[in-house]
Amino acid sequence: MTPLEQFLHRCDALLARVEAVLPPATPREPDWKRATAFRWRRRAAGGGAFLQPVLHASTIRFEDLQHVEAQKRAIEQNTRQFIARRPANNVLLTGARGTGKSSLIKACLNGFAEQGLRLIEVDKADLADLPDIVELVASRPERFVIFCDDLSFEEGEAGYKALKVALDGSIATPSDNVLIYATSNRRHLMPEKMSDNAGFSHSDEGELHPGEAVEEKISLSERFGLWLSFYPFRQDDYLGIVAHWLGSFGCTLDQIDAARPLALQWALGRGSRSGRVAWQFAKDYAGKLPT
Repeated sequence: MTPLEQFLHRCDALLARVEAVLPPATPREPDWKRATAFRWRRRAAGGGAFLQPVLHASTIRFEDLQHVEAQKRAIEQNTRQFIARRPANNVLLTGARGTGKSSLIKACLNGFAEQGLRLIEVDKADLADLPDIVELVASRPERFVIFCDDLSFEEGEAGYKALKVALDGSIATPSDNVLIYATSNRRHLMPEKMSDNAGFSHSDEGELHPGEAVEEKISLSERFGLWLSFYPFRQDDYLGIVAHWLGSFGCTLDQIDAARPLALQWALGRGSRSGRVAWQFAKDYAGKLPT
């Protein structure tokens, strides 16, 4: 074998080894029967992206979410319409932290998975891949909710434009089997500043013209057809949530009653009476009880 042939042979071997570890150029089909929830994953260094099955998805149910009855009814009805192939809206859940926004979306999956609902979680950094995700699932018989958790944007982030287009800004018709459910602590998903009001002016006729900066920030949230707002819980609501979770851990009524003052102290230390704080207290309290 000549030196040139040896060099080419080594190049072929090297290329074969590189191709073996690189992901495919286009997203590969996941095993749809393996899970009902998936995460969109992108490999580092310019690698490909793929749907990763979530083998141990959250088991939270609608019944576990207390004192958000109106929000629960609204998202359950919207999801029911979507599953039935009737018109349904993209949903934006905003408001106080720890009040059940993300849990409500997970409960939708558990409530409707047997009827064909699937959940795809997408990080904010990967929102530019939304067209690829929609194309990947467009021909599937299942109904897909793309889940964007704790969403907020700073000025100039690329994902902001990608989400606007995916919601209602493309020349292509949105896929019939895909909706976007997003949660955020910000109503309009972007920071609002006093300087935004500098664009307001009065014409000679007295007409008020909104500043373009404000219009841009509102335009994204307006593309969600259904808005659900969440508010801080009252003390009795918080204690009711604590009682629910303690009961789910097998605590007796006497144990639940004895936990009330401790639950209030826990909330005071955390500076919040949220559902998340109630869940954390219940785990701590029930875990310390003698067996």
